[in-house]
Amino acid sequence: MSRYRVAVVGATGAVGTEMRRLLRDRGYPASEIVPFASQRSAGRELEDGLVVRGLADDDSIGGFDVAIFSAGGSISREWAPRFAARGAIVVDNSSAFRMDPEVPLVVSEVNPEALDHIGKGIVANPNCTTMAIMPPLHALHVEFGLRAMVATSFQAAGGAGQKGMDELMEQVPGLLADPLALQRRGAEAAATVTDTPVFGKPLAFNVVPLLGTDTGNGYTDEEMKLQNESRKILGIEDLAVSPTCVRVPVMVGHSIEVRAQFEREPTVARALEVMGAHEGVELDDVPTPLEWAGRDPVAVGRVRLDLGDPFALNLFVVGDNLLKGAALNTVQIAELLHERGLLGARAAA
Repeated sequence: MSRYRVAVVGATGAVGTEMRRLLRDRGYPASEIVPFASQRSAGRELEDGLVVRGLADDDSIGGFDVAIFSAGGSISREWAPRFAARGAIVVDNSSAFRMDPEVPLVVSEVNPEALDHIGKGIVANPNCTTMAIMPPLHALHVEFGLRAMVATSFQAAGGAGQKGMDELMEQVPGLLADPLALQRRGAEAAATVTDTPVFGKPLAFNVVPLLGTDTGNGYTDEEMKLQNESRKILGIEDLAVSPTCVRVPVMVGHSIEVRAQFEREPTVARALEVMGAHEGVELDDVPTPLEWAGRDPVAVGRVRLDLGDPFALNLFVVGDNLLKGAALNTVQIAELLHERGLLGARAAA
């Protein structure tokens, strides 16, 4: 069996830590796993015994077969092409290359054939919210022909990384100190939370219906990802999408309510059958992010016919944003690159 040198860029973050664990636990055929992070982390020994290298120069990044990135868009834009130029295939978890027509945007169970066209040596991971709904919607699209969807996401603090989870937890004790203020004097209670750099408003015991940066059309970049990435992954250029993204006080696990409209009239029984048979999907009558945290598949429940349109279904999807939404799909793509014989030759060239 071929064995590969693997770089993990952003190895010390929440997603990077999961990537390293998954490479070990899933038995990825690596001869060496090298963690990269910022220069200030260089030399740090991680809990798995690996020692962090700083991103320094091109001489330090040669000889890798695959490099998996979760270090943010600016790092990816600078370093992913440099790793690719030195022979690695890069699997990038940021938004930097997702809509580049020369970069495949891949959900491992949905469109693995896109890996046959890696023009720049880079593969993109979708946004974690888009990722969760793609396997069940792909199953429904094949069966009924997807035309449009209304998608409302309820996204965990962990979608903003460790800093998001830390901000949520830091807000809880102060608000718990005065339960009556939470019940009767909400503005007063909220005013006690003065440090909200991640979410802009208090998230503990609250819901924040603004997630991402405004794009000028009233929708945020996070919401536009749901439209644009879904179209690219499913190959439906004119898919109509009405997205709303909301941040909720959950540590890990994104939830999405989807109203999906089809070309052919669906039935609940057949929808459950095809989704339950699709790789990466499990059925659960009432899926919740707490119960599905730490689990690889996405869960689908509350499947019902729309009350006003016989060609539409409503469904509720839950997925761990740190696993399938990020780290797991990245490692699965690296596995597909191995299985499809796409690694090694590029590095040798």
